Order: sequence, then structure tokens, then C-alpha cells
Amino acid sequence: MLAPLLDLPGVRAAVDEARAAVDEVHRHPANRRGWPATAAEASMRAARASAVLDGGDGRIGRIGEGAVTDPVLAGAVRIADAFGTLLSTWQRAPLQALARLHVLAAADLTSDDAALGRPRPSDAVSARLHQLADLVTGHTTVPGVVRAAVVHGELLALAPFGTADGVVARAAARLTAISTGLDAKGLAVPEVGHLRDVGAYRAASAAFATGTPDGLAEWLLHCCRAWVAGASEATSIADAAA
Repeated sequence: MLAPLLDLPGVRAAVDEARAAVDEVHRHPANRRGWPATAAEASMRAARASAVLDGGDGRIGRIGEGAVTDPVLAGAVRIADAFGTLLSTWQRAPLQALARLHVLAAADLTSDDAALGRPRPSDAVSARLHQLADLVTGHTTVPGVVRAAVVHGELLALAPFGTADGVVARAAARLTAISTGLDAKGLAVPEVGHLRDVGAYRAASAAFATGTPDGLAEWLLHCCRAWVAGASEATSIADAAA
């Protein structure tokens, strides 16, 4: 189903470059034993960048002094804190994990508790979410870079919840990258790559939503560049920890 995406112009080479960049980060001396600390820092940087991409404030204060006051950032941080428990759910029951992601992301963004974790009531939305779940749980040899990009792009295009959809989409892409082995330890920060070129991020996600070969290629190439940038960010984290 996804294999033809690799034949789009430039995609296969970009995928290989992204994978090589992430693999190199995993070989960094600081990540051989000290990776839990660098992964934790990467997770927080990802949360901040993701919040800013959704219009939030990426600043985190000191613990005990109103560490997180922005509601978008608070949701992104809650997701980061829950990643350990969400991963297994994502692998076996992705729709359940998506609902939980939304509860965490949107808790401070809506007064309607009944709406938390519930996609918009639409047959089209339901059908596409089930297709996405089949993609996550199905067996495929397509590289994790592509699978993560498709999950990310589809959730952005679908906007299934109506609130915090961007934060949810980027978290789902991160879970996909970890579960597929692309970034098994969660060291890279592609969210920073998206934020550094936010104009391209918006344009590429809109192009993906068209479903055309050119649009799909634009999105995949952008995501690959974001992973390369995210690997560079991870290297700076590891260098600081060494």
C-alpha cells in the first residue's frame, strides 16, 4: 500500500539520508548508556516545538513556580510524560492510543469533557481512522520514516478531534518512529525541524492533503529533512551530555 511512495522523485534517497542520520545519533557515545537522559531532553524539546507549531508558548519555567502555564504546551508535556505507557497501546490499539493522546493534549483547551478523546461524528472520519489503524498495526517493510510521515500527514489532514490535532498528529508520528525502530530510543527531535521551517511544514502538509503524487512527495521530502534536522538536534543534546 505504501511501497509506491518510495518511487516518488527523490523520496528513496531522502529516506536513506534520514535513516542514516538517526542511526548515527544512536551510535553517539553519550547514547550508549546514558540515552534515557538524552531521550528525556529530546522529548521535552519535542513537546515545546510541537506546542509552538500549534500556537502555544514553548517556555517552561522552574518546577514549583508555575512550570507550565500555556494550555497547549501543558498538553504536549503531558503527552511526553505518558509516552512510556502509550507506546504499547499504540502498537496494539492505535485508535485507543489516539483517544488518550487527545485527552492529554486537549484537557485544558475545552470545557466539554465529553468531547475529549472522541473524534468528530462522521462516517468519513471514522473510516479514515480505521484505515490509519490498519496501517499502524499491519505488517509492512516500508521504512519507518515513511510510515511516520503518513501517520503525521493523515492526522493533520483529517483533524479528527477539532482541537489539539497538530499536537496529537506529531505525537502519533513520534510513537510510530519509535515503534517501527526508526528512532527506537526516541532521541531525535524532528519537531524542531518542522518548526525551523514552519512555512514549508504548512505548505507540505497542505500538499499531502491533496493526495496527488507531487503533494505526497513534497510532504515526504519535508519530513525526511525534518528528521535530519532532528538528528542534528539530538547530536547537540548528546554532545552536551558527554
